[in-house]
Amino acid sequence: MVTEDQIKKALEEVKYPGFTRNIVSFGMVKKIGIEESTVDLVLGLTTSDKTIAGQIHKDVEAALRKVDGLKTINLTINLQSAAQSAQVQGRQAGIPGVKHAIAVASGKGGVGKSTVAVNLAIAMQQGGARVGLLDCDIYGPSIPLMMGVRERPQITDDKLEPLTNFGIRLMSMGFLIDENSPVIWRGPMIMKTVQQFSHHVNWGELDYLVIDLPPGTGDTQISLCQTLPLSGVVMVTTPQEVALIDVRKAAAMFQKVNVPVLGIIENMSSFICPSDQKRYDIFGTGGGRREAERTGVPFLGEIPITMEIRQGGDQGLPVMVTAPDSIPGKAFVQISRALRAELEKRPE
Repeated sequence: MVTEDQIKKALEEVKYPGFTRNIVSFGMVKKIGIEESTVDLVLGLTTSDKTIAGQIHKDVEAALRKVDGLKTINLTINLQSAAQSAQVQGRQAGIPGVKHAIAVASGKGGVGKSTVAVNLAIAMQQGGARVGLLDCDIYGPSIPLMMGVRERPQITDDKLEPLTNFGIRLMSMGFLIDENSPVIWRGPMIMKTVQQFSHHVNWGELDYLVIDLPPGTGDTQISLCQTLPLSGVVMVTTPQEVALIDVRKAAAMFQKVNVPVLGIIENMSSFICPSDQKRYDIFGTGGGRREAERTGVPFLGEIPITMEIRQGGDQGLPVMVTAPDSIPGKAFVQISRALRAELEKRPE
């Protein structure tokens, strides 16, 4: 007789299209029913892309045909968009008290994603919103340094109390470990930590929770997107083609898991020389805007390279705190307004 363990082992060979993790580890197997040589299998996918469902259907059948003694396969695949999934799960699908959870992402490292997340959060707070900042860059948490906070969070009624600076509520792995200790974790531990940070932190009432995702387009990123109830994601890039290639990959990843791309921000768009205020396009120009037009998503704005931004990040004094009326400060304000306007167009 065919066993459930045999079925699960076979399904572990089926990868989610475009990723190295299998459908079992992603929690997509909802039901396995076995009667002699027949299996009734139900899968649940958080996607509306029928192409993905078709590929998984084909791969599952191919994998199960290799199971000794199995003759009949009854396979059902239920498709559900992220919004439908949230409605089914009710309030538990969202982070308690948080109106909008906004991820800040990049297809690669080194484009200033965390710098953008910090200053964007402060710009939104200065615009009158209640804002939190969640550092999900588990392997390289830089938010504690950039926000000038190094204390340990307290625990009240089994919940972590977020730290606060510049009016922003903060949580980061960097608050919980020694700053010189590397984080050597695999996927399940990361997911458990992210769940703790989202649902076991006393965030209070927030209009926006800005979430700094780790760079890249691997299994960690897709798992985070499926774990966190996101209103959407903002993509950060630099103007040159080598960065835009990775943005395309990341945008495709978010589409697969039904996370809306709210817009593209072009960082390091130009260098403003302090001596003569001339603009130099070190990394090219207009790449972010062209990519936004190509993909049909909003272009939220561009941010120049300046000494103020770099110094602020190193000193724990973001440019939106020290120089909100500077050129980069005004750029962050404009981007925050564009992002809030884009969110207002979408259903909560």
